[in-house]
Amino acid sequence: MSLMKKCVLPLAIISTLATAAVAVQEKEGTDSAPDSPAKAFLFSASMIAVSEIGDKTFLIAALMAMRYPRLLVFTASASSLFLMTILSGLVGRTFTSWIPQSYTQFLAGILFLIFGYKLTLEGLAMSKDMGVEEELAEVEEEIAVQDLNKNMTDVEGGELARDSSKNFTKNTVATKFVKKVTDLGAYIFTPVWVQIFSMVFLGEFGDRSQISTIAMASGSDYWFVIWGAIVGHAFCTALAVVGGKMLATKISMRTVTLGGALSFFIFAVMYIREAFLNPN
Repeated sequence: MSLMKKCVLPLAIISTLATAAVAVQEKEGTDSAPDSPAKAFLFSASMIAVSEIGDKTFLIAALMAMRYPRLLVFTASASSLFLMTILSGLVGRTFTSWIPQSYTQFLAGILFLIFGYKLTLEGLAMSKDMGVEEELAEVEEEIAVQDLNKNMTDVEGGELARDSSKNFTKNTVATKFVKKVTDLGAYIFTPVWVQIFSMVFLGEFGDRSQISTIAMASGSDYWFVIWGAIVGHAFCTALAVVGGKMLATKISMRTVTLGGALSFFIFAVMYIREAFLNPN
């Protein structure tokens, strides 16, 4: 596949989100309030989208979806990311009780400038055809280690008993439906679900998207920032579960990285601009 085809999807996503963010900013004008629910929601969702595609948590969900039911992987990954997002948003909100909002907006803008600069250096250092093979291998190795621990607890957790019950199901529509529901219920909150939840939670901890959520939630519409981040995570997780590994092996990481850097620069300019135009 040519490099152009590899870059179409990430470029389309990044360009659409960045254009939409600029359009919202221009529509509101300079006389608007420091924050608006629509802008906070859109900024947050777009920030997560450009940060998470091809990230470690994205690859964890993609690889796990090849081994376990997709709904199981989605619920575990999404629940972990939702919890992390809510905690990050509340942490960001506490900053406004100590620091004026204009200062937190300025500091968030500086933080986004640093992220953009760092991503630009990383992107320029990458080759044009560089993929995610190294990080994919790292995630696969981590999953293999987790599987060794899980296999030691399968018998104690009743995995063999659940497998043996499959011999008693009847081949009718009703029993098939009941069996699917029962199997799904048996998976939820089992070691597999907890394994995926914990791996994603630890992979997201201290990540760029988490720090960005904390910074953006320092505004007055922090609940819209949280909901926007949740929607962004849900979109990326669903994308990873449906066809994440195929997507990750076909996209150009250089394009994704430089596109993410551009997005961070755009958000940095907007936040610094608002900090000066709307001082408290």
